[in-house]
Amino acid sequence: MVTGWFAGDGDGFRLLGTRCAVCASVFFPREDVHCRNPDCAGGELLEVPLSRLGRVWSYTDSRYRPPSPYVTDPELPWEPCTLIAVELEAERIVVLGQAAPGVTVAGLTVGMEVEAVPGVLGEDAETVWTTWHWRPTGVRA
Repeated sequence: MVTGWFAGDGDGFRLLGTRCAVCASVFFPREDVHCRNPDCAGGELLEVPLSRLGRVWSYTDSRYRPPSPYVTDPELPWEPCTLIAVELEAERIVVLGQAAPGVTVAGLTVGMEVEAVPGVLGEDAETVWTTWHWRPTGVRA
């Protein structure tokens, strides 16, 4: 798990971003040092939960083994995954993430409503690495 990037579970699951107190720009991943808006002199950065729902902005399938921090066993064959870029309208940002298991490009359309849900990035005998996934609304695992 990447500390400070998300919190909660079930319907309380949220990605965590930061909002500049001066210009109200929202950042994800979070920003804890300075406002990234080049037109802002900067101010206090406040942690904010992001919208749980968004709309598919773009999507693709990943047919290559991703680099770190994704954890994969090089001894096992790579299995493609679906990646979704989701526009969070209230925050006016696009957040990239993997689709929930079972969601493929064949089942996605631009503009479709999706929700952020907890997911598993990888696991071994001692550790489960958690992340977020995007899942079409109304679909339950």
